Parts: sequence; structure tokens; C-alpha cells
Amino acid sequence: MGNREDLLTGARQAILERGLAKVTARDIANAAGVSLAAIGYHFGSKDLLVMEALTEGVGTEIGDHMDRAIKDAGEGRSLWESIAATWNGMADIVQQNREALLLSAENGVNVARNPEAQLFMGEATGRAYDDIGTTVRQVHPDLTSEQAHAVAKLIFVMFQGLAMQSLIGPTAELLDGDDLAIAIQAIRGM
Repeated sequence: MGNREDLLTGARQAILERGLAKVTARDIANAAGVSLAAIGYHFGSKDLLVMEALTEGVGTEIGDHMDRAIKDAGEGRSLWESIAATWNGMADIVQQNREALLLSAENGVNVARNPEAQLFMGEATGRAYDDIGTTVRQVHPDLTSEQAHAVAKLIFVMFQGLAMQSLIGPTAELLDGDDLAIAIQAIRGM
């Protein structure tokens, strides 16, 4: 690995050990085995490094789980037949990854205050839509690219909302797959 990759790995390690609010640039540099100057050289600032490390680390892990949920629920079923099971898979991901999603939410507040980080996050969101859309289209090849992309955006945005609701109101009743299917049927007028 190069210094850039070492810093991303070191940042994730240091954040898990010290917490997002307490982690320092020195903690990250020490965990990565590089100089403090390497942070500025590769990322411009500690905040941008942390944002990218969390986005890539948490995003990749959660994204892999989302892909698996879509595939598991959709195998041999139409999109309509699989929607409830797919959504229940998403709810399971939220429940099983609370700490990672909490870090992501904390990071989100920092991103909301940093225009440069917002640009990065906008691009990362586009990549997430593309990745989810590719999986949706693999599982449901009858969908057009446009339809798969729209379904991907819906899943991603709803997942973000579900994750936030789970974090801030963990005792609240969350949207499950049956609720989602009923709501879609109602919207369609079925």
C-alpha cells in the first residue's frame, strides 16, 4: 500500500479506537505509520481524510450488504415479488450496522458544513446509485437502465432515512417490507 491507502486505513482504525470527535491528525498518522505532512499532501486536511475514509470504508461494507440483500430477495422473483423481502434485508442491515451508521451520521454533519466534502459526497452518492442500479439490473434484467437507476435511487434514499430513523428513534416502529408493499400498492391504486 502507498501512503494514501495507509492513511485511509489508519484513519478508520484511529476513528474506531478514539471516536470521531476525539481522533486527531497525529492519531491517524501514527496508525498509518506516516508523517503528519502526508495528510495534507494526500487529502488537504484531516477532515477531508476522515470523510473519505468513512465514506469508503462504511459505504463499501454497507454497499456489499445491500447488494447481497437485493440478490437474495430477488433471485427468481420479479421486482414486485421481491420488494418486501428486499426492504426487510435493508432493515436487517441497519440493525446489524448501528455503530458504522452512527459514525456515518456524525460524518454527515461535518460534510454538511464543508462545500469541498459535499462535492466528494455528491460524487460518492452517484457511484452508489450506479452500483445499486447495476445489481438491481443483474437481478431484474427486464428493467431498463433508467428503471434500475430510479429503483437504486429510491432504495438508497429510503435506506438513508431508515438508518437515520433507527439511530434517532430506535424504539419507533420502522418501515418494514410489508408496510412498503402496502404503501406502493396504495400509491398505484391497486
